[in-house]
Amino acid sequence: MMAEYDGLITWVYCDDLETTCSFYGETLGLPLWRDAGAARIYRVEGGMIGVCRAFKDRVIEPRGSMITLLTDNVDQIYARLVQQDAAVDGPPEVLEQFGIYSFFCRDPNGYFIEVQKFLDP
Repeated sequence: MMAEYDGLITWVYCDDLETTCSFYGETLGLPLWRDAGAARIYRVEGGMIGVCRAFKDRVIEPRGSMITLLTDNVDQIYARLVQQDAAVDGPPEVLEQFGIYSFFCRDPNGYFIEVQKFLDP
């Protein structure tokens, strides 16, 4: 069966668009795909992350959510985020239970970001 969907955007909401977009664009290094003024979309291979000012029933609610970015460069990204004073939750570590090597950080609104590499080929 052919997939009906050809993309994915995960949205995070914020009060301070410039600070949040600086985190996704400059700190994480994600390329800006679309700037719609009050909302911006950053491209990640296989998906996108949207950042939007909170409005109406769109609220900042990071509890229970997480964005995982896959890369082979976990250590380099960790070092860059530490150098840029990002809110990292500790150094990368192997999580044998899941077969991954990863670390966690938070965006300026408290959303959990995991930078991860699968250990199995």
